[in-house]
Amino acid sequence: MSQTVTLHITGMTCDHCVHSVEKALRSAPGVESAEVSLRENRATVTFSPPVSAEALVTRVERAGYGAQWVKEPSRAAPICSGTHSGETHVAIIGSGGAAMAAALKAVERGARVTLIERGVIGGTCVNIGCVPSKIMIRAAHIAHLRRESPFDSGISAHPPDIRRERLLAQQQGRVEELRHAKYENILENNPAITVLRGEARFEDARTLIVSRADGGSHEVNFDRCLIATGARPAIPPIPGLAATPYWTSTDALASDTIPERLAVIGSSVVAVELAQAFARLGSKVSILARSRLLFREDPAVGEALTTAFRAEGIEVLEQTQASNVAHHAGEFLLTTTHGEVRADRLLIATGRTPNTDMLNLSAVGVKLDPRGTIIIDRAMRTSSAYIYAAGDCTDQPQFVYVAAAAGTRAAINMTGGEAAVDLTAMPAVIFTDPQVATVGYSEAEAYHEGLETDSRMLPLENVPRALANFDTRGFIKLVVEAGSGRLIGVQAVAAEAGELIQAAALAIHARMTAQELADQLFPYLTMVEGLKLCAQTFYKDVKQLSCCAG
Repeated sequence: MSQTVTLHITGMTCDHCVHSVEKALRSAPGVESAEVSLRENRATVTFSPPVSAEALVTRVERAGYGAQWVKEPSRAAPICSGTHSGETHVAIIGSGGAAMAAALKAVERGARVTLIERGVIGGTCVNIGCVPSKIMIRAAHIAHLRRESPFDSGISAHPPDIRRERLLAQQQGRVEELRHAKYENILENNPAITVLRGEARFEDARTLIVSRADGGSHEVNFDRCLIATGARPAIPPIPGLAATPYWTSTDALASDTIPERLAVIGSSVVAVELAQAFARLGSKVSILARSRLLFREDPAVGEALTTAFRAEGIEVLEQTQASNVAHHAGEFLLTTTHGEVRADRLLIATGRTPNTDMLNLSAVGVKLDPRGTIIIDRAMRTSSAYIYAAGDCTDQPQFVYVAAAAGTRAAINMTGGEAAVDLTAMPAVIFTDPQVATVGYSEAEAYHEGLETDSRMLPLENVPRALANFDTRGFIKLVVEAGSGRLIGVQAVAAEAGELIQAAALAIHARMTAQELADQLFPYLTMVEGLKLCAQTFYKDVKQLSCCAG
Protein backbone atom coordinates (compact mmCIF):
# COMPACT_ATOMS: atom_id res chain seq x y z
CA MET A 1 0.00 0.00 0.00
CA SER A 2 1.44 3.40 -1.02
CA GLN A 3 2.12 6.13 1.49
CA THR A 4 3.38 9.70 1.24
CA VAL A 5 5.89 11.35 3.56
CA THR A 6 7.50 14.76 3.77
CA LEU A 7 11.22 15.21 4.40
CA HIS A 8 12.85 18.44 5.59
CA ILE A 9 16.01 18.84 3.46
CA THR A 10 19.02 20.95 4.46
CA GLY A 11 22.08 21.92 2.43
CA MET A 12 20.36 22.71 -0.89
CA THR A 13 21.44 25.96 -2.52
CA CYS A 14 20.56 25.62 -6.25
CA ASP A 15 18.59 23.71 -8.90
CA HIS A 16 21.43 21.21 -9.23
CA CYS A 17 20.97 20.35 -5.55
CA VAL A 18 17.26 19.78 -6.15
CA HIS A 19 18.05 17.44 -9.05
CA SER A 20 20.57 15.53 -6.94
CA VAL A 21 18.10 15.00 -4.08
CA GLU A 22 15.33 13.97 -6.47
CA LYS A 23 17.68 11.50 -8.20
CA ALA A 24 18.71 9.97 -4.85
CA LEU A 25 15.09 9.53 -3.77
CA ARG A 26 13.75 8.21 -7.06
CA SER A 27 16.50 5.60 -7.28
CA ALA A 28 15.21 3.89 -4.12
CA PRO A 29 13.20 0.68 -4.85
CA GLY A 30 9.50 1.26 -4.24
CA VAL A 31 9.54 5.05 -4.75
CA GLU A 32 6.68 6.09 -7.06
CA SER A 33 7.31 9.85 -7.08
CA ALA A 34 9.56 12.46 -5.47
CA GLU A 35 9.02 16.20 -5.68
CA VAL A 36 11.66 18.50 -4.14
CA SER A 37 11.21 22.23 -3.37
CA LEU A 38 14.27 24.43 -2.95
CA ARG A 39 12.12 27.30 -1.67
CA GLU A 40 10.57 25.23 1.11
CA ASN A 41 13.55 22.89 1.67
CA ARG A 42 11.14 19.97 1.45
CA ALA A 43 10.75 16.70 -0.41
CA THR A 44 7.38 14.98 -0.83
CA VAL A 45 7.80 11.28 -1.57
CA THR A 46 5.21 8.61 -2.41
CA PHE A 47 6.44 5.04 -1.99
CA SER A 48 5.61 1.42 -1.22
CA PRO A 49 7.54 -1.27 0.62
CA PRO A 50 10.29 -2.41 0.78
CA VAL A 51 11.54 1.18 1.14
CA SER A 52 10.80 3.11 4.38
CA ALA A 53 10.91 6.73 5.45
CA GLU A 54 14.11 6.04 7.40
CA ALA A 55 15.69 4.55 4.27
CA LEU A 56 14.76 7.66 2.29
CA VAL A 57 16.51 9.84 4.87
CA THR A 58 19.62 7.68 4.50
CA ARG A 59 19.49 8.06 0.69
CA VAL A 60 19.45 11.83 0.94
CA GLU A 61 22.29 11.88 3.47
CA ARG A 62 24.43 9.67 1.21
CA ALA A 63 23.88 12.24 -1.55
CA GLY A 64 25.51 14.84 0.68
CA TYR A 65 22.45 16.61 2.13
CA GLY A 66 20.64 16.62 5.45
CA ALA A 67 17.19 15.12 5.85
CA GLN A 68 14.63 14.72 8.60
CA TRP A 69 11.30 12.91 8.45
CA VAL A 70 8.50 15.41 9.08
CA LYS A 71 5.82 13.48 10.92
CA GLU A 72 2.23 14.70 10.80
CA PRO A 73 1.96 17.65 13.18
CA SER A 74 -0.28 17.54 16.21
CA ARG A 75 -2.14 20.83 16.10
CA ALA A 76 -2.66 21.58 19.76
CA ALA A 77 -4.91 24.41 20.78
CA PRO A 78 -3.27 27.39 22.48
CA ILE A 79 -3.30 27.49 26.26
CA CYS A 80 -6.76 28.37 27.62
CA SER A 81 -8.22 28.61 24.14
CA GLY A 82 -10.32 26.56 21.78
CA THR A 83 -9.08 24.66 18.75
CA HIS A 84 -8.25 26.65 15.61
CA SER A 85 -7.99 23.97 12.93
CA GLY A 86 -5.77 24.74 9.97
CA GLU A 87 -3.74 27.51 11.67
CA THR A 88 -0.02 27.26 12.27
CA HIS A 89 0.68 27.40 15.99
CA VAL A 90 3.94 29.22 16.76
CA ALA A 91 5.43 29.08 20.25
CA ILE A 92 7.87 31.87 21.11
CA ILE A 93 10.13 31.73 24.14
CA GLY A 94 10.95 35.28 25.24
CA SER A 95 9.31 38.70 24.87
CA GLY A 96 12.12 41.02 23.74
CA GLY A 97 12.85 42.59 20.36
CA ALA A 98 13.18 39.33 18.41
CA ALA A 99 10.20 37.71 20.10
CA MET A 100 7.83 40.65 19.62
CA ALA A 101 8.78 41.16 15.99
CA ALA A 102 8.27 37.46 15.32
CA ALA A 103 4.94 37.33 17.14
CA LEU A 104 3.49 40.27 15.22
CA LYS A 105 4.71 39.02 11.84
CA ALA A 106 3.49 35.47 12.50
CA VAL A 107 0.01 36.78 13.38
CA GLU A 108 0.06 39.00 10.30
CA ARG A 109 0.67 35.85 8.24
CA GLY A 110 -2.28 33.99 9.76
CA ALA A 111 -0.63 32.07 12.61
CA ARG A 112 -1.62 32.01 16.24
CA VAL A 113 1.07 32.56 18.82
CA THR A 114 1.80 31.44 22.36
CA LEU A 115 4.44 33.76 23.81
CA ILE A 116 6.22 32.49 26.92
CA GLU A 117 8.00 34.84 29.33
CA ARG A 118 9.58 33.96 32.69
CA GLY A 119 10.32 37.53 33.79
CA VAL A 120 9.41 41.09 32.83
CA ILE A 121 7.79 41.60 29.44
CA GLY A 122 10.00 43.44 26.96
CA GLY A 123 13.39 41.76 27.27
CA THR A 124 16.73 43.48 27.69
CA CYS A 125 16.54 46.55 25.45
CA VAL A 126 13.61 48.43 26.92
CA ASN A 127 14.04 47.23 30.52
CA ILE A 128 17.73 46.99 31.39
CA GLY A 129 19.67 47.79 28.21
CA CYS A 130 19.34 50.30 25.38
CA VAL A 131 16.64 52.56 26.78
CA PRO A 132 17.80 53.11 30.39
CA SER A 133 21.47 53.27 29.39
CA LYS A 134 20.89 55.91 26.72
CA ILE A 135 18.80 57.98 29.13
CA MET A 136 21.59 57.83 31.69
CA ILE A 137 24.22 58.64 29.05
CA ARG A 138 22.20 61.66 27.89
CA ALA A 139 21.81 62.94 31.44
CA ALA A 140 25.56 62.54 31.96
CA HIS A 141 26.21 64.45 28.73
CA ILE A 142 24.06 67.37 29.95
CA ALA A 143 25.91 67.34 33.28
CA HIS A 144 29.23 67.41 31.43
CA LEU A 145 28.22 70.39 29.29
CA ARG A 146 27.08 72.35 32.32
CA ARG A 147 30.44 71.70 33.90
CA GLU A 148 32.60 72.14 30.80
CA SER A 149 32.14 73.01 27.11
CA PRO A 150 34.17 74.55 24.26
CA PHE A 151 32.29 77.83 24.82
CA ASP A 152 33.17 78.38 28.49
CA SER A 153 34.96 81.66 27.74
CA GLY A 154 31.62 83.17 26.69
CA ILE A 155 29.15 81.04 28.64
CA SER A 156 29.96 80.61 32.30
CA ALA A 157 30.17 77.04 33.54
CA HIS A 158 28.45 75.83 36.72
CA PRO A 159 29.22 72.48 38.35
CA PRO A 160 25.85 70.68 38.46
CA ASP A 161 24.20 69.24 41.54
CA ILE A 162 23.64 65.57 40.66
CA ARG A 163 20.47 64.15 42.23
CA ARG A 164 20.78 60.56 41.09
CA GLU A 165 17.60 59.36 42.78
CA ARG A 166 15.55 61.86 40.73
CA LEU A 167 17.38 60.98 37.52
CA LEU A 168 16.69 57.31 38.22
CA ALA A 169 12.98 57.98 38.75
CA GLN A 170 12.83 59.87 35.46
CA GLN A 171 14.74 57.08 33.72
CA GLN A 172 12.56 54.28 35.06
CA GLY A 173 9.39 56.24 34.37
CA ARG A 174 10.27 56.40 30.68
CA VAL A 175 11.23 52.70 30.69
CA GLU A 176 7.83 51.75 32.12
CA GLU A 177 6.05 54.03 29.66
CA LEU A 178 7.79 52.46 26.65
CA ARG A 179 7.40 48.91 27.96
CA HIS A 180 3.66 49.40 28.30
CA ALA A 181 3.22 51.18 24.94
CA LYS A 182 5.46 48.98 22.81
CA TYR A 183 5.10 45.58 24.49
CA GLU A 184 2.43 45.03 27.16
CA ASN A 185 -0.35 47.04 25.50
CA ILE A 186 0.27 45.44 22.11
CA LEU A 187 0.15 41.94 23.56
CA GLU A 188 -2.97 42.65 25.62
CA ASN A 189 -4.85 43.89 22.56
CA ASN A 190 -3.91 41.13 20.11
CA PRO A 191 -6.33 38.20 20.44
CA ALA A 192 -4.13 35.95 18.30
CA ILE A 193 -1.31 36.09 20.88
CA THR A 194 -1.58 34.20 24.18
CA VAL A 195 0.96 35.22 26.85
CA LEU A 196 2.03 32.42 29.16
CA ARG A 197 4.11 33.17 32.27
CA GLY A 198 6.76 30.68 33.31
CA GLU A 199 10.05 28.94 32.50
CA ALA A 200 10.04 26.92 29.28
CA ARG A 201 12.00 23.79 28.45
CA PHE A 202 11.71 21.33 25.60
CA GLU A 203 10.06 17.99 26.24
CA ASP A 204 10.55 16.91 22.63
CA ALA A 205 10.85 18.50 19.18
CA ARG A 206 7.18 19.56 19.19
CA THR A 207 6.43 20.07 22.87
CA LEU A 208 7.35 22.60 25.56
CA ILE A 209 6.77 22.26 29.29
CA VAL A 210 6.24 25.63 30.97
CA SER A 211 6.83 25.67 34.74
CA ARG A 212 4.89 28.36 36.58
CA ALA A 213 6.06 30.21 39.68
CA ASP A 214 3.28 28.58 41.72
CA GLY A 215 4.70 25.12 41.03
CA GLY A 216 2.22 24.17 38.33
CA SER A 217 3.02 23.58 34.67
CA HIS A 218 1.57 23.79 31.18
CA GLU A 219 2.24 21.63 28.15
CA VAL A 220 2.48 23.59 24.90
CA ASN A 221 2.37 21.70 21.60
CA PHE A 222 3.54 23.67 18.59
CA ASP A 223 4.02 23.49 14.85
CA ARG A 224 7.02 25.80 14.96
CA CYS A 225 8.97 27.31 17.85
CA LEU A 226 11.19 30.38 18.06
CA ILE A 227 13.82 30.62 20.79
CA ALA A 228 14.37 34.29 21.60
CA THR A 229 15.65 34.10 25.17
CA GLY A 230 18.36 36.75 24.87
CA ALA A 231 21.54 36.91 26.95
CA ARG A 232 22.77 37.99 30.37
CA PRO A 233 26.01 39.56 31.62
CA ALA A 234 28.96 37.17 31.51
CA ILE A 235 30.94 36.93 34.74
CA PRO A 236 34.66 36.09 34.40
CA PRO A 237 36.19 33.49 36.75
CA ILE A 238 38.39 35.94 38.66
CA PRO A 239 39.44 34.56 42.05
CA GLY A 240 37.46 36.20 44.84
CA LEU A 241 34.97 37.96 42.56
CA ALA A 242 31.97 35.75 43.27
CA ALA A 243 32.12 36.56 47.00
CA THR A 244 31.89 40.32 46.43
CA PRO A 245 28.89 42.63 45.78
CA TYR A 246 30.03 43.50 42.25
CA TRP A 247 27.75 45.26 39.75
CA THR A 248 26.58 44.06 36.38
CA SER A 249 25.22 46.63 33.93
CA THR A 250 21.74 45.86 35.28
CA ASP A 251 22.81 46.80 38.81
CA ALA A 252 24.66 49.91 37.67
CA LEU A 253 21.68 51.27 35.72
CA ALA A 254 19.35 50.69 38.68
CA SER A 255 21.63 52.29 41.29
CA ASP A 256 20.26 55.40 42.99
CA THR A 257 23.73 56.59 44.00
CA ILE A 258 26.88 57.61 42.17
CA PRO A 259 29.97 56.00 43.77
CA GLU A 260 32.94 58.18 44.54
CA ARG A 261 35.28 55.63 42.92
CA LEU A 262 34.22 53.15 40.24
CA ALA A 263 36.39 50.41 38.73
CA VAL A 264 35.25 48.86 35.44
CA ILE A 265 36.50 45.50 34.18
CA GLY A 266 35.90 45.35 30.45
CA SER A 267 36.74 47.35 27.34
CA SER A 268 33.87 46.95 24.90
CA VAL A 269 30.51 48.67 24.36
CA VAL A 270 28.86 48.40 27.78
CA ALA A 271 32.11 49.07 29.64
CA VAL A 272 32.99 52.28 27.80
CA GLU A 273 29.46 53.68 27.69
CA LEU A 274 28.78 53.26 31.41
CA ALA A 275 32.31 54.23 32.43
CA GLN A 276 31.98 57.63 30.79
CA ALA A 277 28.43 58.13 32.05
CA PHE A 278 29.43 57.52 35.67
CA ALA A 279 32.53 59.69 35.27
CA ARG A 280 30.45 62.59 34.00
CA LEU A 281 27.99 62.16 36.86
CA GLY A 282 30.79 62.45 39.40
CA SER A 283 32.65 59.15 39.83
CA LYS A 284 36.41 58.77 39.64
CA VAL A 285 36.55 55.96 37.08
CA SER A 286 39.27 53.42 36.28
CA ILE A 287 38.85 51.05 33.32
CA LEU A 288 40.80 47.78 33.29
CA ALA A 289 41.25 46.70 29.66
CA ARG A 290 42.78 43.26 29.07
CA SER A 291 44.07 44.57 25.72
CA ARG A 292 42.90 48.06 24.73
CA LEU A 293 39.60 49.87 24.44
CA LEU A 294 37.33 48.45 21.71
CA PHE A 295 39.99 45.94 20.69
CA ARG A 296 37.75 44.38 18.02
CA GLU A 297 37.62 47.66 16.09
CA ASP A 298 40.21 49.39 13.94
CA PRO A 299 43.08 50.35 16.33
CA ALA A 300 42.58 54.03 15.51
CA VAL A 301 39.09 53.85 17.02
CA GLY A 302 40.30 52.68 20.41
CA GLU A 303 43.17 55.16 20.38
CA ALA A 304 40.83 58.09 19.71
CA LEU A 305 38.42 57.06 22.45
CA THR A 306 41.25 56.48 24.94
CA THR A 307 42.57 59.97 24.25
CA ALA A 308 39.12 61.47 24.80
CA PHE A 309 38.59 59.52 28.02
CA ARG A 310 41.94 60.47 29.49
CA ALA A 311 41.27 64.13 28.66
CA GLU A 312 38.14 63.86 30.86
CA GLY A 313 40.10 62.33 33.73
CA ILE A 314 39.04 58.70 33.18
CA GLU A 315 41.90 56.33 33.98
CA VAL A 316 42.36 53.80 31.16
CA LEU A 317 44.61 50.91 32.21
CA GLU A 318 45.57 49.01 29.05
CA GLN A 319 47.02 45.46 29.04
CA THR A 320 45.67 45.08 32.57
CA GLN A 321 43.96 42.06 34.10
CA ALA A 322 42.67 41.46 37.61
CA SER A 323 44.13 38.33 39.21
CA ASN A 324 42.12 38.68 42.44
CA VAL A 325 39.19 40.69 43.78
CA ALA A 326 38.52 41.30 47.47
CA HIS A 327 35.90 43.38 49.29
CA HIS A 328 36.27 44.61 52.86
CA ALA A 329 34.69 47.44 54.84
CA GLY A 330 32.86 48.76 51.77
CA GLU A 331 35.95 48.88 49.55
CA PHE A 332 36.98 46.76 46.59
CA LEU A 333 40.64 45.82 46.21
CA LEU A 334 41.68 44.57 42.78
CA THR A 335 45.06 42.93 42.39
CA THR A 336 46.17 43.48 38.80
CA THR A 337 49.15 42.93 36.54
CA HIS A 338 50.05 46.60 37.12
CA GLY A 339 49.45 47.03 40.83
CA GLU A 340 46.39 47.53 43.03
CA VAL A 341 43.19 49.33 42.14
CA ARG A 342 40.81 50.43 44.91
CA ALA A 343 37.18 51.40 44.38
CA ASP A 344 33.85 51.79 46.13
CA ARG A 345 32.03 49.93 43.38
CA LEU A 346 33.10 47.41 40.77
CA LEU A 347 31.31 47.06 37.42
CA ILE A 348 31.82 43.81 35.47
CA ALA A 349 31.24 44.45 31.76
CA THR A 350 33.04 41.61 30.00
CA GLY A 351 30.40 40.58 27.47
CA ARG A 352 27.20 38.57 27.56
CA THR A 353 26.33 34.89 27.68
CA PRO A 354 23.25 33.37 26.00
CA ASN A 355 20.22 32.26 28.03
CA THR A 356 20.10 28.71 26.69
CA ASP A 357 21.15 26.55 29.62
CA MET A 358 17.65 25.93 31.04
CA LEU A 359 15.92 24.98 27.76
CA ASN A 360 16.92 21.27 27.59
CA LEU A 361 18.14 21.79 24.02
CA SER A 362 20.08 18.54 23.99
CA ALA A 363 16.76 16.70 24.04
CA VAL A 364 15.76 18.15 20.67
CA GLY A 365 19.12 18.22 18.89
CA VAL A 366 19.63 22.00 18.78
CA LYS A 367 23.33 22.57 18.23
CA LEU A 368 25.26 25.10 20.32
CA ASP A 369 28.74 26.53 20.05
CA PRO A 370 31.18 26.18 23.01
CA ARG A 371 29.74 29.34 24.61
CA GLY A 372 26.20 27.95 24.60
CA THR A 373 25.14 30.13 21.68
CA ILE A 374 22.54 28.66 19.30
CA ILE A 375 23.91 28.07 15.81
CA ILE A 376 21.48 29.17 13.09
CA ASP A 377 21.53 29.49 9.31
CA ARG A 378 20.58 32.57 7.26
CA ALA A 379 16.89 31.68 7.66
CA MET A 380 17.18 31.51 11.48
CA ARG A 381 16.74 27.72 11.40
CA THR A 382 18.45 25.66 14.08
CA SER A 383 19.64 22.11 13.57
CA SER A 384 16.16 20.90 14.63
CA ALA A 385 13.57 21.00 11.85
CA TYR A 386 10.73 22.77 13.69
CA ILE A 387 12.82 25.06 15.91
CA TYR A 388 14.15 28.51 14.98
CA ALA A 389 16.11 31.08 16.98
CA ALA A 390 16.78 34.81 16.84
CA GLY A 391 18.38 37.55 18.89
CA ASP A 392 21.16 37.56 21.46
CA CYS A 393 20.90 33.84 22.21
CA THR A 394 22.17 33.10 18.67
CA ASP A 395 25.47 33.61 16.87
CA GLN A 396 24.25 36.83 15.23
CA PRO A 397 25.50 40.30 16.29
CA GLN A 398 23.94 41.41 19.58
CA PHE A 399 21.95 44.47 18.51
CA VAL A 400 18.22 44.86 19.08
CA TYR A 401 17.59 45.92 15.47
CA VAL A 402 19.35 42.78 14.23
CA ALA A 403 17.25 40.74 16.67
CA ALA A 404 14.02 42.34 15.46
CA ALA A 405 14.94 41.82 11.81
CA ALA A 406 15.81 38.20 12.52
CA GLY A 407 12.58 37.67 14.44
CA THR A 408 10.52 39.05 11.57
CA ARG A 409 12.24 36.82 9.03
CA ALA A 410 12.03 33.79 11.28
CA ALA A 411 8.26 34.30 11.46
CA ILE A 412 8.06 34.46 7.68
CA ASN A 413 10.00 31.20 7.42
CA MET A 414 7.96 29.50 10.15
CA THR A 415 4.77 30.28 8.24
CA GLY A 416 5.80 28.97 4.83
CA GLY A 417 7.85 31.83 3.43
CA GLU A 418 11.54 32.26 2.71
CA ALA A 419 13.53 35.20 4.11
CA ALA A 420 17.01 35.96 5.37
CA VAL A 421 18.84 38.76 7.19
CA ASP A 422 21.49 40.59 5.16
CA LEU A 423 24.25 41.73 7.52
CA THR A 424 26.71 42.96 4.89
CA ALA A 425 25.88 46.61 5.63
CA MET A 426 24.99 46.44 9.32
CA PRO A 427 25.64 49.76 11.08
CA ALA A 428 26.69 49.84 14.74
CA VAL A 429 26.93 52.74 17.18
CA ILE A 430 28.63 53.09 20.56
CA PHE A 431 27.11 55.99 22.49
CA THR A 432 30.20 57.45 24.07
CA ASP A 433 31.27 61.05 23.48
CA PRO A 434 32.67 61.17 20.88
CA GLN A 435 30.45 58.43 19.48
CA VAL A 436 31.87 55.46 17.61
CA ALA A 437 30.01 54.28 14.51
CA THR A 438 30.98 51.57 12.05
CA VAL A 439 29.58 49.69 9.08
CA GLY A 440 31.02 47.06 6.78
CA TYR A 441 34.65 45.96 6.80
CA SER A 442 37.59 47.36 8.68
CA GLU A 443 40.92 46.96 6.89
CA ALA A 444 41.83 43.99 9.09
CA GLU A 445 38.50 42.27 8.48
CA ALA A 446 38.78 42.78 4.74
CA TYR A 447 42.30 41.34 4.76
CA HIS A 448 41.03 38.32 6.68
CA GLU A 449 38.44 37.79 3.93
CA GLY A 450 41.10 38.00 1.23
CA LEU A 451 40.08 41.45 -0.04
CA GLU A 452 42.66 43.98 -1.17
CA THR A 453 41.80 47.45 0.07
CA ASP A 454 42.65 51.10 -0.10
CA SER A 455 41.65 53.55 2.64
CA ARG A 456 41.67 57.18 3.68
CA MET A 457 41.33 58.74 7.12
CA LEU A 458 40.04 62.30 7.52
CA PRO A 459 40.75 64.04 10.86
CA LEU A 460 37.76 66.09 11.99
CA GLU A 461 39.63 69.38 11.81
CA ASN A 462 38.87 69.08 8.08
CA VAL A 463 35.10 68.91 8.62
CA PRO A 464 33.46 72.38 8.80
CA ARG A 465 30.71 71.24 11.21
CA ALA A 466 33.31 70.00 13.70
CA LEU A 467 35.18 73.32 13.41
CA ALA A 468 31.97 75.27 14.01
CA ASN A 469 31.29 73.11 17.08
CA PHE A 470 34.84 73.69 18.38
CA ASP A 471 35.04 69.90 18.79
CA THR A 472 37.43 68.19 16.39
CA ARG A 473 37.98 65.00 18.39
CA GLY A 474 38.01 61.95 16.14
CA PHE A 475 38.04 61.07 12.44
CA ILE A 476 36.18 59.48 9.55
CA LYS A 477 37.76 56.57 7.68
CA LEU A 478 36.63 55.00 4.41
CA VAL A 479 37.75 51.56 3.24
CA VAL A 480 37.34 50.71 -0.44
CA GLU A 481 38.01 47.66 -2.56
CA ALA A 482 41.29 48.08 -4.40
CA GLY A 483 40.83 48.43 -8.14
CA SER A 484 37.08 48.98 -8.24
CA GLY A 485 37.06 51.74 -5.61
CA ARG A 486 33.79 50.30 -4.25
CA LEU A 487 33.06 51.38 -0.68
CA ILE A 488 33.12 48.38 1.68
CA GLY A 489 33.61 49.90 5.12
CA VAL A 490 33.39 53.08 7.21
CA GLN A 491 34.64 53.81 10.71
CA ALA A 492 33.86 57.11 12.40
CA VAL A 493 34.70 58.64 15.76
CA ALA A 494 32.82 61.92 16.11
CA ALA A 495 30.40 63.74 18.37
CA GLU A 496 27.45 62.66 16.17
CA ALA A 497 28.92 59.64 14.43
CA GLY A 498 25.70 57.69 14.92
CA GLU A 499 23.80 60.23 12.83
CA LEU A 500 26.05 59.84 9.79
CA ILE A 501 26.63 56.08 9.70
CA GLN A 502 23.30 55.17 8.07
CA ALA A 503 24.24 57.23 5.00
CA ALA A 504 27.43 55.17 4.81
CA ALA A 505 25.41 51.95 5.18
CA LEU A 506 23.16 52.94 2.30
CA ALA A 507 26.18 53.79 0.15
CA ILE A 508 27.69 50.36 0.82
CA HIS A 509 24.34 48.67 0.13
CA ALA A 510 24.11 50.54 -3.18
CA ARG A 511 27.68 49.42 -4.04
CA MET A 512 28.79 53.01 -4.54
CA THR A 513 32.41 53.86 -5.27
CA ALA A 514 34.34 56.53 -3.40
CA GLN A 515 34.10 58.70 -6.51
CA GLU A 516 30.31 58.32 -6.64
CA LEU A 517 30.05 59.16 -2.96
CA ALA A 518 32.23 62.22 -3.44
CA ASP A 519 30.00 63.41 -6.28
CA GLN A 520 26.82 63.42 -4.15
CA LEU A 521 25.27 66.59 -2.72
CA PHE A 522 25.66 66.87 1.06
CA PRO A 523 24.24 69.76 3.10
CA TYR A 524 26.89 72.15 4.34
CA LEU A 525 27.73 72.32 8.02
CA THR A 526 26.56 68.81 8.82
CA MET A 527 28.69 66.00 10.18
CA VAL A 528 27.54 63.68 7.41
CA GLU A 529 29.32 65.99 4.93
CA GLY A 530 32.48 64.43 6.34
CA LEU A 531 31.71 61.29 4.29
CA LYS A 532 31.90 63.34 1.08
CA LEU A 533 35.08 65.08 2.19
CA CYS A 534 36.75 61.80 3.13
CA ALA A 535 35.74 60.31 -0.23
CA GLN A 536 37.29 63.29 -1.99
CA THR A 537 40.64 62.60 -0.33
CA PHE A 538 41.08 59.55 -2.58
CA TYR A 539 41.88 61.89 -5.47
CA LYS A 540 42.41 65.43 -4.14
CA ASP A 541 43.68 67.46 -1.18
CA VAL A 542 40.56 68.66 0.64
CA LYS A 543 42.61 71.23 2.53
CA GLN A 544 42.92 73.10 -0.76
CA LEU A 545 39.14 73.21 -1.37
CA SER A 546 36.86 76.12 -0.55
CA CYS A 547 33.81 75.56 1.66
CA CYS A 548 31.16 73.36 -0.01
CA ALA A 549 33.56 72.62 -2.90
CA GLY A 550 32.03 69.91 -5.05
